[in-house]
Amino acid sequence: MKNNLEKLEKKLKIKFKDSSLLLKSMTHKSYDPINSYEKLEFLGDRVLGLIISKKLLEVYPDEQEGILDKKLASLVNRKKCLEVAQFLNLDEFILISNSKKKIENKILSDSCEALIGAIYLDQGLKIVEIFILEFWSTHIKNSLVTFIDSKTKLQEYSLKKFKILPTYKLIDNSGPKHKPVFKIAVRLKNSDFVSAQGSSKKEAQQKAATLLLNKIGNKWIGMTQDIY
Repeated sequence: MKNNLEKLEKKLKIKFKDSSLLLKSMTHKSYDPINSYEKLEFLGDRVLGLIISKKLLEVYPDEQEGILDKKLASLVNRKKCLEVAQFLNLDEFILISNSKKKIENKILSDSCEALIGAIYLDQGLKIVEIFILEFWSTHIKNSLVTFIDSKTKLQEYSLKKFKILPTYKLIDNSGPKHKPVFKIAVRLKNSDFVSAQGSSKKEAQQKAATLLLNKIGNKWIGMTQDIY
């Protein structure tokens, strides 16, 4: 295993001070439940979020908070971590029980986050930032999220003003199975429900949120209205 760790260090271009951290980051719980990568994965996820958030603010200083939040979600997720894990061929280094026939994608993406956690603990914030941005910078610059949907806007407004989420409820579900119609109502704290219809719950929620946002903008909360 020592030779394998050295091979991984060469791939990472990082020489670990404490090689046990690197070993732990590649150890699945099926192989060693006590010294598995789970806690490092927990840490790595937070470190990754911090570094990407900081970079997004640098690249998009004038962007709205809601859009930044969506960009962050599109960059810090299992899919992106899986891509990095596959690029580094982490499957060659992960220690896993022989009972498992193959290393699943979830294990690969989790090990990527664990590796980030291990680099942070061993090398510090500056080095782990360099490592992360080497693999994420292109994705950050190419992030195309520029639109915030009405449901997200309403959620942000409610959290900022009332510290709680909007309340949605299903009013009616009608129509044939091949062409259903859903009626959804939404309200904020101290407001009446407004309702909207759509061919899916998601569509009806978006329409209802749009209507309520319009009411907020026009300062006539307190009335009820339907949209179809």
